[in-house]
Amino acid sequence: MNEAQLELAIMELFQDEGYEYICGNTIMRETTDVLLKDDLRLYLKNKYRSDDITDNEIEAIIFKLVSSSHDPLYEGNKALFTDMVEGFFFRREDKTKQDLFVRLIDFDDIANNIFKIVNQFEVKGVQETRIPDSVVFINGLPLVVLEFKSAIKENTTIYNAYQQVTVRYTRDIPDLFKYNAFVVISDGVNNKYGSLFADYDYFYSWNKIGDEETLAEGINSLYSMVKGMFRKDRLLAIVKDFIFFPDTSKNNLKIVCRYPQFFAATKLLESIKEHMRPAGDGKGGTYFGATGCGKSYTMLFLTRMIMRSVYFKSPTILLITDRTDLDNQLSKIFINAKRYIGDAEVISILSREDLGEKLRDKPSGGVYLTTIQKFTEDLSLLSDRSNIICISDEAHRSQVNLEQKVRITEDGVERHYGFARYLHDSLPNATYVGFTGTPIDATIDVFGTVVDRYTMTESVKDGITVNLVYEGRAAKVTLDKDKLEEIEEYYQQCEDDGANPNQIEASKKAIAHLDIILGDPERLKAIAQDFVTHYEKRVSEGATVCGKAMFVVSNRKIAYSLYKLIREIRPEWFEIKVNPDEQLSEKEKKEILPMAKVNLVMTRAKDDEKELWDLLGNDEYKKELDRQFKKAKSNFKIAIVVDMWLTGFDVPELDTMYLDKPVQQHTLIQTISRVNRVCKGKDKGLIVDYIGIKYSMNKALKQYTDFKENDLEEIGKSVIIVRDMLEVLNGMFNRFNKKPYFEGTPKEQLDCLNHAVEYVQTTKDLEDRFMAVVKRMKEAYNLCSGGDELTDAERDLIHFYMAVRAVLYKLTKPNAPDAEQMNKRVARMVEEAIQAEGVTELFTIGKETERVQEDIFSDEYIERINRIPMVNTKIKLLQKLLRQAIDSYRRVNKIKGIDFTKRMTAIVDMYNARRKDKAFANEVLDDVAEQLTKLLEELGKDKQSFEDLHISFEEKAFFDILEALAKKYNFYDEYIKKHGEEHLINLAKEIKVIVDDKAKYACWSVREDIKADLKVDIILKLAEYEYPPVTQDEVYKEVLEQAENFKKYSEQD
Repeated sequence: MNEAQLELAIMELFQDEGYEYICGNTIMRETTDVLLKDDLRLYLKNKYRSDDITDNEIEAIIFKLVSSSHDPLYEGNKALFTDMVEGFFFRREDKTKQDLFVRLIDFDDIANNIFKIVNQFEVKGVQETRIPDSVVFINGLPLVVLEFKSAIKENTTIYNAYQQVTVRYTRDIPDLFKYNAFVVISDGVNNKYGSLFADYDYFYSWNKIGDEETLAEGINSLYSMVKGMFRKDRLLAIVKDFIFFPDTSKNNLKIVCRYPQFFAATKLLESIKEHMRPAGDGKGGTYFGATGCGKSYTMLFLTRMIMRSVYFKSPTILLITDRTDLDNQLSKIFINAKRYIGDAEVISILSREDLGEKLRDKPSGGVYLTTIQKFTEDLSLLSDRSNIICISDEAHRSQVNLEQKVRITEDGVERHYGFARYLHDSLPNATYVGFTGTPIDATIDVFGTVVDRYTMTESVKDGITVNLVYEGRAAKVTLDKDKLEEIEEYYQQCEDDGANPNQIEASKKAIAHLDIILGDPERLKAIAQDFVTHYEKRVSEGATVCGKAMFVVSNRKIAYSLYKLIREIRPEWFEIKVNPDEQLSEKEKKEILPMAKVNLVMTRAKDDEKELWDLLGNDEYKKELDRQFKKAKSNFKIAIVVDMWLTGFDVPELDTMYLDKPVQQHTLIQTISRVNRVCKGKDKGLIVDYIGIKYSMNKALKQYTDFKENDLEEIGKSVIIVRDMLEVLNGMFNRFNKKPYFEGTPKEQLDCLNHAVEYVQTTKDLEDRFMAVVKRMKEAYNLCSGGDELTDAERDLIHFYMAVRAVLYKLTKPNAPDAEQMNKRVARMVEEAIQAEGVTELFTIGKETERVQEDIFSDEYIERINRIPMVNTKIKLLQKLLRQAIDSYRRVNKIKGIDFTKRMTAIVDMYNARRKDKAFANEVLDDVAEQLTKLLEELGKDKQSFEDLHISFEEKAFFDILEALAKKYNFYDEYIKKHGEEHLINLAKEIKVIVDDKAKYACWSVREDIKADLKVDIILKLAEYEYPPVTQDEVYKEVLEQAENFKKYSEQD
């Protein structure tokens, strides 16, 4: 299915949903207009008919929208989108009338809105004209832009569509995007949507239509998106409540909900209505969502809907978390969302007394954030209001503990209650809602039944989180097998959640004994050494995003001991400095502080020795550690933790967790999920197990997710895949001499690498198979590179094949990785070899192939290409350069672009037909390289030829078609002899003026009246210049085709 067919298929899907479909070039409008003004006029007239809205007032409203700024685009989009969703007051033409509150979209009555899907919507910017594939309009407002790419077109992906929308369109036609809600990119099989300002990694599929309808695979995901996301009532709901701009943002943050967030929030809203006190039981419902799936924003969406709903009449919302780190993370989001929530009082509560005062002084409204710990040791009433809704995060922990505990002391009997008891007695008439990634039975008892769920498997499948991979290393550091068995035995004892006092005491004894085993000095020494080796291997192989790792240990004493042992092995890691491997901007220099690579993250204890006390720092220092660890370029790479940062702490770049602590099952899921966040360049999260918890991990995954028994991928599988791929690659290279790469000088190594690149291009089939196999090998190697299962010889071979692929990739793909992204050893080798005399310039030229400017046509540049001795490599580079240059030329000059394309295609077809027969190859390849070089030279000269004629680049396009037609129909010599070349040049100039005048209307190419005018004007102009000397319809036809395609080729990318 090509792009045009895909586009029409999607138009039909929208029509099925009740949208009116219109082809953009049939709409009578100036191409600078991005609104469908007639639709907006009609909507406003009907909506405010009873208010006697006048035509002048409608035009004034439209003028307000049109004149709103798009610079900077983020602020313009934020302001205008807020007006579209929230509405605004408009001063009436008649000053005696009250201001009119205008809503540009009717969210209460769908039927009052005008829904249209328009394709090929041409928009003229200040300098460029662009034609987005499709735009969704509501009441004439362009809310959604859709861009399509063909799934069958080689080297074209939806990432290209992403770049087209977020880079070229926003740069050239920003006016269209100041109204934008979100954008969609699609090739029919892969379909994603996201915020205009989001990275590509944060574009997602909409894989659900209704409660039970999930269509997530291939072409079905297209149906899911249109039917699930663009159903009229659903789209209005998303626009109204599920797109969030924070009050202030340094990084252009705009959140568009993911489908699990949408369904969770809407279902919880209905459940709260049903169960809210005083009529209901106060159990608003439980949401079971996979850790990392965005529960914080789901809570924000729910809070907005509650606070802005007429039904609830401005309730008070209390957001409760279990730990101070969660409180900080959640509070940052909510406190920066006052306008979105619709209440100015969104604050963190300092104490129980502070909350009581707020609830007494304010009978309604307010959003308060607090921790469950602030309710301890006081059962007195805070408020008996029934319009309080408590939303609890991580509702599986202390927030469900209602039991009384009795302790007998010398002073008598002491009674203590769980945190939840204090909360519920303090707010007896509140309604409670629970969010959890690991529900236990008590969760249901306190918050009510599970209203909606979103599992870890679904989250990984949707790309919202990454999969986890397990690497067991317990046996490598626990030399005594009896001790290992003892650890596992005691760990099983500690697994229970502690349902009664006897079990709690037994668990405490078991953990105390276990800590003695885990803290054994010899064992810790072995762990420290193994960790350093494992970590350094992963970093050196480029197997980690930026080296962020977390080491989780059993207690504070062990954490400090491990810290000191690592310091003995790698003292340089503990130097306080800025990361020497990173280039920082001026802004980053202010934000990223000098730090040690390894830091201990714990709270101080009153009996800590001085060195440990000073090392841990105060609360402000811990906050700074939090900030720095979340910065990818910070020198702080390794955090040693006990309890802190194990829940609610999100660092997308964190991709490795070293685990040496017994953790209860529901907490275990929370802990290992620290490494499942999505990040660019991160395929999976690695769990390195030093304690032997594989069985418990699988058990927890089965209990709290929908994992099957063997779903947790193990590192051993990656080793098998790497070895299988090496065997295949060795078979491909069985006739190639790799010895110089491993034993030669830097120059000999690079020469061998170049010959390997040449060898793998012997046939197209060999090249394609090689690229695919190395890619698969690299993905698996990233996971197992830190281990010691692979031999040094195997690693050397892996590096060799990855280096060959990296060089070949640079030759054939845009945005290819540079040498520094290869294995560091290869990168150093290349750098040394480039400095050697007489070395091929492939690596330096490869970095410049994106510059399709005049310098690539220079004699110097072509001479540099000619110095490349590898013929296949030279051909690949020339092919890439020519394709880019011709595409650029064809956008303006159709006839020349087509001509050069045909000539290049003929040469490339000859090359692609090469056989493995070396004799045949030698006959053809040199000729192909020579022809491509000549073609590049000719193209460069032709592009500059307009200067010799003293006309513009665009005017030259019309001169070329006039000249070509005169030669084709055999009147060129006669015409030039009679009138001279200057006559033809002036004709080309005047035709361009005519075309520019007629093409200012978006619909000109399909409006027969405009086309007829254009044809008449061109025929008259041709006749004026006596071109052609004898009437020939074919000549008129081809000149008109060039006129119609002129803008198309210059405007489309």
